[in-house]
Amino acid sequence: MRTEKQKMLAGDAYRPGDPELARDAQRAREWMVRYNATLGASPAERRVLLRELFASVGEGAVVRPPFHCDYGQHISIGDGAFLNFNCVILDVAPVAIGALTQVGPGVQFLTADHPRDPALRRAGVESGRPITVGANVWIGGGALILPGITVGDDAIIGAGAVVTRDVPAGATVVGNPARPRGTP
Repeated sequence: MRTEKQKMLAGDAYRPGDPELARDAQRAREWMVRYNATLGASPAERRVLLRELFASVGEGAVVRPPFHCDYGQHISIGDGAFLNFNCVILDVAPVAIGALTQVGPGVQFLTADHPRDPALRRAGVESGRPITVGANVWIGGGALILPGITVGDDAIIGAGAVVTRDVPAGATVVGNPARPRGTP
């Protein structure tokens, strides 16, 4: 029998109110209170805190507070990655952000998904799909990256874009839904 956390990380339907998941979420909320009080601290001091919670944090990575996540422990950020103010990462599935990637303010990475069937939604289950962002990507302010998305190296996501499909390496996408620049 798999735990709800094992189901969650496998991308299967799970119950988010499970006691183990509730403890993990509470740990992340307590960490966010501490982390979000560090606006005046150096990036190096904040990296120490990031390494307490995240799966991995690369050298020179910066996450400006305030920052919000579900669990934190499923987030990996590469060397020199930069996440600006008010980033939200709903990490019910792994989120990997590559080296030198720059993330504008107010960007949201949303791995959590909910059933389309109303009976399943009433049953209180949800699922998640991982998000992977390559190296040297630029994500403009206010963009939304939806569940299961992969963004290739050197891509650009325009400010306010809603990314509903994978973005190839080197591509520039804009709009809602995000499409290659110049595409109607």
